[in-house]
Amino acid sequence: QVQLVESGGGLVQAGGSLRLSCAASGLSFSTYAMGWFRQGPAKEREFIAGISWNGDRTRYTDSVKGRFTISRDNAKNTVYLQMNTLKPEDTAVYYCAAEPSRVGVPVQGYDYWGQGTQVTVSS
Repeated sequence: QVQLVESGGGLVQAGGSLRLSCAASGLSFSTYAMGWFRQGPAKEREFIAGISWNGDRTRYTDSVKGRFTISRDNAKNTVYLQMNTLKPEDTAVYYCAAEPSRVGVPVQGYDYWGQGTQVTVSS
């Protein structure tokens, strides 16, 4: 079955950096668009970054543009989220998701989800 396993979360001070990884199995990874979402305390889950199946297109929500970078390694079936200049408002559970799309970078409608990894940014 499809599994998405996130790692790399943790506690970091404001201004610091973290790199999240999401290892995928049970799917043809190189045919899937991948996304990162987050859900903060008492907030709805939101799309923050996505990458097309071949990595040639990316998409970000405004609040993370210029600070976060999504990338993928299809040989390793892994998608990454490099997070720099972290702020307390970035505190959330971060999820990766997969969508069998070869058209653009979807912001919703993802089929498969990981279990999430906690990111806490202290002020």
